[in-house]
This record gives sequence, C-alpha cells and structure tokens, in this order.
Amino acid sequence: MTQPTTDPSHADLVAGLRDLGGGLVSAGLVLGSGGNLSARVAGAEVALVTARGCWLDRLSPTDFSLVRLADGAVVGGAASPSTELALHLECYRARPDVTAVVHVHPQTSVLLAALGHPIRMITTDHVAYVREVRVSPYRHPGTLLLATEAAALLAEVDCVVLAHHGCTVVADSIEMAHRRVLNLE
Repeated sequence: MTQPTTDPSHADLVAGLRDLGGGLVSAGLVLGSGGNLSARVAGAEVALVTARGCWLDRLSPTDFSLVRLADGAVVGGAASPSTELALHLECYRARPDVTAVVHVHPQTSVLLAALGHPIRMITTDHVAYVREVRVSPYRHPGTLLLATEAAALLAEVDCVVLAHHGCTVVADSIEMAHRRVLNLE
C-alpha cells in the first residue's frame, strides 16, 4: 500500500498539503519531521493523512495514507499514517464542517501556554483567522485521550494549543488552516 491514490480530488488535496507542508517548514513552525497534516473533500468519509515520519517540506504523493474516518482503517496509500492519526480522526468527527487539520509544534504559542500566559488576539488578522485559542492539558502524544480532549475543545474553537506539545488547527480549507496556524504563532 505505498502507491498514491488516483482519485483526481485526492491529487488536488495532495498538492495543497504539499504546499502547506513546505510553507510551515519555511515559516519555522516545523522542525524535522515534527508535525502532520490531513485533508478531505467536504463530506467525504475518508481523509488523506501524512504518513508516519515524513518531512513536511519533502512530501510526495506516496507520503499520504488514505484513511476511513469511521474506523481509522487505511484504505490506500502509505501503510503507516501519522502517530497522531487519532487526533485527525477525532477532529473530523467533532467538526463535520472541517476539511483540513494541521498539527505542528510551534515554539512561541507552546511556550506562552507553558508559562500560563493567555494567547491574546492583538491584530485584526488574529481576530479574523484565529478568533480564540484554548489550551488542553498535557497528554502523551499519539494517545486517544489527547485526541478526544483536543477534539472536544476544537468542537467550539478552531485553534488549540496542546500543553508542552504543539498546536492543532482546523478549517474548511487547506488555505484557511495555513492562515490560522501562521497567525496563531
């Protein structure tokens, strides 16, 4: 299962996620292979999720797993999706309007949360794109507990900082997810 998917709509998603990954690395929001991305066609029952261990600025069509939202089964593409697969799936389940999920490890917002400082909206772009940020308590990466707690917060907002870990943003497009994560940091 290392072949890319051949659905034309998936090719558009792959291209958008490749651009997003490169942009996030260029912006300094990702170091090495830290972070993962996913996207789906609106209303679809499957999502493309970056594969485990891939570098976001070097994504190729074979670096994506096609995963069924209902049960997390890999139905195409790379055999091993991100270790944060549960986080992506829970976000889509909590927010049917979401078509893109970004999970990265930005240093400033994670540091502010660790120090107990609220992340304030100080520009019009923050207000327009981020709106409100919630912070979830530290949970071990890749766990269902992390996924369900973060998704419960993301049911009400679009940006969550995962204490001592990273952030997750959701949006109705890959472009909007990119804007949100850039403005969060």
